[in-house]
Amino acid sequence: MSVNFELQAEPRADQGKGASRRLRRAGKLPAIVYGAGKEPVAVTLDHNTVWLSLAHEAFYSHILTLKVNGKSERVILRDLQRHPVKQMVLHMDLQRVTEDQALKVHVPLHFINEESCVGVKTGGGMLSHQAVEVEVECLPKDLPEFIEVDVADLNVGDSLHLSQIRLPEGVSIVALAQGPDHDLSVVSVLKTRGGSAAEESEAEGEGEA
Repeated sequence: MSVNFELQAEPRADQGKGASRRLRRAGKLPAIVYGAGKEPVAVTLDHNTVWLSLAHEAFYSHILTLKVNGKSERVILRDLQRHPVKQMVLHMDLQRVTEDQALKVHVPLHFINEESCVGVKTGGGMLSHQAVEVEVECLPKDLPEFIEVDVADLNVGDSLHLSQIRLPEGVSIVALAQGPDHDLSVVSVLKTRGGSAAEESEAEGEGEA
């Protein structure tokens, strides 16, 4: 089910390290909004509201609603600076979205049918994930919350590459436009050290013969 994120923001005139520290002590989060041919605008957000939103995977690849002085803008999260020790966000970059301009966004991969994967269930193999997200390009209306990768038919030794991912209509993978050398593996089934049960049984049979 799709989640809608709405952020309430206030314009800020004071900028610089000192001003940002004062805002953080007051539970506020400094941010910048830019793009869509408009001037960048410095704003503040409620830190706790943003922190709770960050617990949702979709927040990072979703189109967000930003309200400033009663006016709404559609934005995406472009950069996030976290405190190296504390559970605190130091700054956010938000990019405005326009309906006719394609976006490049990192979208999470959801691997499905892992429990019924042939190479794991009957081959004794082990799934190895080489990627957990992929950068896609699409119009805002086509932006997926996540992309499913079906691993049911993978056998031991098989790999599934970027070009084999089934994409929603209107969505393309950025890396594939850079040539075949960028068609990287996202998941594979590795042979475990002990081998499969079938292989062990076969080996025992040969030893008895």
